[in-house]
Amino acid sequence: MSDTDALKSDFRNFLYLIWKYLNLPDPTPVQYDIADFLQSGQKRLLIEAFRGVGKSWITSAYVVWLLFKDPQLNILVVSASKQRADDFSTFTLRLLQEIPLLEHLQPRENQRSSKIAFDVAPARASHAPSVKSVGITGQITGSRADVIIADDVEVVNNSLTQMLRERLSESVKEFEAVLKPKTQYGQIIFLGTPQTEQSLYNDLPTRGYTARIWPARFPSPSKLTSYSGRLAPMIQEPLERAIAGDVSDSPVSYLETRLTQTPQNQSGGPEHPILEAYDEAGLDGKPTDPQRFDENELEEREISYGRSGFALQFMLDTSLSDAERYPLKLADLLVMDLDVEVGPEKVVWGTSPELIIRNLQNVGFAGDRYHRPQQTVGEFIPYQGCVMAIDPSGRGGDETAYSIVKMINGQLFLVASGGFLGGYTESTLESLARKAKHHKVNWVVAESNFGDGMYTQLMRPVFGRIYPCTIEEVRHTGQKERRIIDTLEPIMNQHKLVVDTSVVEKDAGGKRPDLSPGENLSYQMFHQMTRLTKDKGSLRHDDRLEALAMAVNYWVDRMGHDVDRNMEDRREDLLQQEIEQFILDTDGPEDPNWLPQMLVR
Repeated sequence: MSDTDALKSDFRNFLYLIWKYLNLPDPTPVQYDIADFLQSGQKRLLIEAFRGVGKSWITSAYVVWLLFKDPQLNILVVSASKQRADDFSTFTLRLLQEIPLLEHLQPRENQRSSKIAFDVAPARASHAPSVKSVGITGQITGSRADVIIADDVEVVNNSLTQMLRERLSESVKEFEAVLKPKTQYGQIIFLGTPQTEQSLYNDLPTRGYTARIWPARFPSPSKLTSYSGRLAPMIQEPLERAIAGDVSDSPVSYLETRLTQTPQNQSGGPEHPILEAYDEAGLDGKPTDPQRFDENELEEREISYGRSGFALQFMLDTSLSDAERYPLKLADLLVMDLDVEVGPEKVVWGTSPELIIRNLQNVGFAGDRYHRPQQTVGEFIPYQGCVMAIDPSGRGGDETAYSIVKMINGQLFLVASGGFLGGYTESTLESLARKAKHHKVNWVVAESNFGDGMYTQLMRPVFGRIYPCTIEEVRHTGQKERRIIDTLEPIMNQHKLVVDTSVVEKDAGGKRPDLSPGENLSYQMFHQMTRLTKDKGSLRHDDRLEALAMAVNYWVDRMGHDVDRNMEDRREDLLQQEIEQFILDTDGPEDPNWLPQMLVR
């Protein structure tokens, strides 16, 4: 078999060569497996793979491989945005221009050669270019193609609501009309990462698509049913054997056998890389592609995305359990007595049984508990800032809610929270101003959506009389539930939110006699916190929780502080002050510039 025949016979060989020309590491086992699925010959494919695996790059190489084999093909690339689709086709065109093996495919002067649409040199004249890119909301009607690549057509902006999801679902049905009849290829390939629990990708198998899923970690046995049998065999089969107790063929041995059976190795070509060996007992949760993301990298991503976001973006799990549907947990908080003036430099989170707080009303789900800190490190120092967030309401059942959050070294301290049914009455505004005065608030942020900023105008004279401070307006857009979760979940997952014990006690004790127990619970902030999902309207009342999210969001840009570094800087500052004071007290020279340079920062 000639080299050219080997390249045309197996896309994995071609992919290996492209990666070498691009000076990339050898394709990983997951990347090879995606490549093998692309060339399987099936007409309707859905590839769901974790963020960063390189599925778009692999598929760009696949497009070039198809044109390498048959220059008369017409390929349509569709993405959620026109820019994204153009990036795909631009990369594909650059492969033709930069790789000597493909130079015979470069467009001639009299052919289309833009990033929007280009031809390959051997292509015959046609209305349809060899490769064309378009956004999902662009002009798809009238196009014709042998192969359609739908690259990330589902994004947050077009899948937030049910109406948007239905619109997207109808848009992709147009692909069937675009596909040429009686074509040898006739492929429609979806590449994507689900953005919502009601993802478009969940519906595609019912339309005849063969779906294959590559999560970033081996899922736990209890999660296998969540994937509805769509896990890639290289992930599914080792898990099934481990569950069955079959240790005769370890996961790594299975992968070695699977990967060494490719045409590339049979022809004496380069060896495929092999996954690192795993202890079978610890397979659950191990990276499926450690050459792309090792355990430390995945842990960092999980902290950044939050549990529910990581479940979608990296584990491709859209069937969330109750624990994941309700992402805000009481156990992620730290509860302790806080002072009005000073707070600890660093608070250490822990979940040891002795840290459970049993004398506070627990409104979380079974197993969810409040915990006191494992320890505090450093000294108690003045807070570095204090913000009060206000979510206004009218005179109905909703509350005018507030939260007061202070900050030290990137850690947030919730020192006060509550709500008033008085709406914008004078007494409500005066109560808010007095609370701001008590906690020495530096900034007040109020939602301007209510009354188009009217509430802020009513607040200014009252605060000016009782406690003058900076008052700012914020305007929110998008679905409220998602906004709150996206703000609070990463902060709570990192255990950077510390709650004053009195806040929990007041939240549980503020019952109204005119309401039933269930209705009273709906006004409690921690009940709102533990019952919030990404479903629209998941809470009857969410005012107090939204006020907390507003206050936390104010500090988000300042959360990059490294606690240990800040503590060290403060100790150095104190030491410097003591040295200077000692020298002055011992009648040293009046000019402090005489100090040795090593003592001056």
